[in-house]
Amino acid sequence: MKKIICKYEYNTDTAEIVKKVTSGNFGDSTGYEETLYKTADDKYFIYVNGGADSIYPKEDIKRIAKAKVDAWIAEK
Repeated sequence: MKKIICKYEYNTDTAEIVKKVTSGNFGDSTGYEETLYKTADDKYFIYVNGGADSIYPKEDIKRIAKAKVDAWIAEK
């Protein structure tokens, strides 16, 4: 998936996966996944996707500040 945020393209095909978190089982309408990515120029983003009744009913990309990455990893 690709998404432009503030004139910068975030792309799951070209970024490196740092951590992936899943909640629920396959087919669970409340289940979801969050995947933290790092770009070649040290920008971070989270790809989210989930079931129709989850907190992420549509796939999306969300930016995350480099300063918040460690806390996100520790929380998950």
